[in-house]
Amino acid sequence: MFRIRMALPKGKSISYHYTDILHDALVNAWICAGAAPEDVTGYQAKPWNFAALGWRRDQENRVHTLIVSTPDPDLSEYMKTVKSSDAAYARTATGESVNFSDAEIIADPDPIGPGQNALGVLMLSPLAISRKDKKSPRWHVNLKEADLSAAINFRLSKIAERAVKLEIQADALYLRANPRHDVLIQVKGGPEGRRAFVIGMKAPLVLQGNENDLRLAWYAGIGEKTRNGFGCIGLAEKGVGR
Repeated sequence: MFRIRMALPKGKSISYHYTDILHDALVNAWICAGAAPEDVTGYQAKPWNFAALGWRRDQENRVHTLIVSTPDPDLSEYMKTVKSSDAAYARTATGESVNFSDAEIIADPDPIGPGQNALGVLMLSPLAISRKDKKSPRWHVNLKEADLSAAINFRLSKIAERAVKLEIQADALYLRANPRHDVLIQVKGGPEGRRAFVIGMKAPLVLQGNENDLRLAWYAGIGEKTRNGFGCIGLAEKGVGR
């Protein structure tokens, strides 16, 4: 298990339109570090997740830090040798490009102590949970209507190949003050102006469970679409940070 921050110098940021170009830049870095393409992208890829820290203003997205994490032992070894200069990608169809060559790579410490059974977190990238009732929209837009524990444990159990039994609760006061906490993320652009998007949710959460399950959630991310920039968690006590 390993997690890093890829942070640009203070005052610097990178513009991007859709999160898929950040995903592709990270895939390029993984492959340059020695990972097989099928291990980091595609249906059979191993688990990893990321968050883009930054802001959106005047229809423009900007990122100053990427947080990248994996619970997989093989990908963890590759991540230890990842170079920021390889976290780059150019899309010829649109002329868009991103390049994190100036970024400093910093290892993110494991926050789970021996015997710890609870963790207060923020969503550094939105939590995506799809609806099982096939109603529209496809994605849950309210944490109160989703069975958080069941949805999150289902995916983590598949990753761990064992039963994961976390109890997840959203901060009730936050939800009362922020009944609308859904975020529409445009993940990909297409021909004729078509765009693919995912609706995620952001709110403080409390995760309760055993030490191993908490650690898995920290490194694997929670919810769906984690390799596409969803479900990355951070410590609530530290805030989003830079």
